[in-house]
Amino acid sequence: MPIAHWINGQSATGGTRSQPVYDPATGLSHQEVLLADRATVESAIDAAEQAYPAWRDTPPLKRARVMMRLKTLLEQHADAICRLITAEHGKVLSDAMGELQRGIENIEYASYAPELLKGEHSKDAGPGIDSWSEFQPLGVVAGITPFNFPAMVPLWMWPMAVVCGNTFVLKPSERVPSSTLYIAQLASEAGLPPGVLNLVNGDREAVDTLLHDPRVKAVSFVGSTPVAEHIYHTGCGQNKRVQALGGAKNHAVVLPDADIAGSVSALMGAAFGSCGQRCMAIPLVVAVGDGTADALVAGLQRQMAAMRVGAGNDNRNDMGPLVTQQHYEKVKGYIDQGVEEGATLVVDGRELAVRDDSGQISQGYFLGPTLFDHVRPGMRIYQEEIFGPVLGVVRVGSLKEAMAMIDAHEYGNGTCLFTRDGEAARFFSSHIQVGMVGINVALPVPVAYHSFGGWKRSLFGDLHAYGPDAVRFYTKRKTITQRWPSSHDAQHATFSFPSGQG
Repeated sequence: MPIAHWINGQSATGGTRSQPVYDPATGLSHQEVLLADRATVESAIDAAEQAYPAWRDTPPLKRARVMMRLKTLLEQHADAICRLITAEHGKVLSDAMGELQRGIENIEYASYAPELLKGEHSKDAGPGIDSWSEFQPLGVVAGITPFNFPAMVPLWMWPMAVVCGNTFVLKPSERVPSSTLYIAQLASEAGLPPGVLNLVNGDREAVDTLLHDPRVKAVSFVGSTPVAEHIYHTGCGQNKRVQALGGAKNHAVVLPDADIAGSVSALMGAAFGSCGQRCMAIPLVVAVGDGTADALVAGLQRQMAAMRVGAGNDNRNDMGPLVTQQHYEKVKGYIDQGVEEGATLVVDGRELAVRDDSGQISQGYFLGPTLFDHVRPGMRIYQEEIFGPVLGVVRVGSLKEAMAMIDAHEYGNGTCLFTRDGEAARFFSSHIQVGMVGINVALPVPVAYHSFGGWKRSLFGDLHAYGPDAVRFYTKRKTITQRWPSSHDAQHATFSFPSGQG
């Protein structure tokens, strides 16, 4: 049976097309996923629209209790969910578990809905006049999520959306559908009413239907910048509220006074965790001074030589495969390009050969960790998002030069600085033109009660993902001003503009 959709609280077929779902560690496919056509997506929107009035009127505390039960179920089924992530994405099981945990933290935050939605109140804003604000849901909203975090990124979106009183249509990546569907089924088991959360697997036809259907009031997206920009402008053109997170090219700056050994260890995880398939990955290290660069390159070489690359379900491995054959060829092409453009290839991941249990060379999409030195702005491996295990070292003479380089890049998603100098750290974090900054933290992903998002061409829209910004994105503010006149109040016309003066 192909992997189906989840509509109105039950498994649903729809669409005549399907595509294989591959195991990146073997290159083999053992199942297919249905691709929703327009009618299937519209049926999901129908279910969400019909479920909306009753769910909107459900007290926030009752909505929050569903999230509490879902948290418990996710923890009970964590191993099964992580095995599905690894089987379709390829990341190692420990990385899948870390992803799931960060998603659960967003459910914990959504569980505070009664506090987050209570609004503001002012008694006696004027004589006998009270004023207050409320956060009211939008209606049917949608999310379109990427392949690299099939559990976490959907949990950035729909839990907060539904706990705010909306109903949701989720379009996950068709490359990694199983864990997302499993979680949707657990949400139903936790007590989420039919139609509140719907899931449709699909490709561009499904996305275009969500973007053009006027019943969908808001769309949240995470993916590449060209697609994010298209979704933002298309959705806004359809009078939707849109939040579209795009690509990244994150720089790590290392000053001469930094703990080089600690910096190397942090950079290894940031560059090669999840095979580099993270929007918060570090693909560029900007070393201030040749001595710093030489020490970093030597340390990185040593640790890269000790890395174990193989199937993600083997806990001995540090890194798994890339997600598809096509993506493997794309990342390999960037390495070829870097050599042609004159960067120094220090460690060549193209030489990796992973053997399967029978001793044969695996047909999986394995590319080894790769290190370039003497990378320069203007090279494609510097400018473009590679989304693979490729790390480049850039040499500069000062922190000022490093910051100018980062500020000039089209992306502004994340960056970090390694140093022992508090003054330099404070200056860097205050002035760098990037949305998420780490000081001696290589992956500055905000916790669930802050919000996630970059600057420049890494984010299209005014609000970041999850956290406090999610409440603003998935609700509209209504302000009520109320007066109950007493029987002895004088009744006369007033022609001046009302104020708090009397």
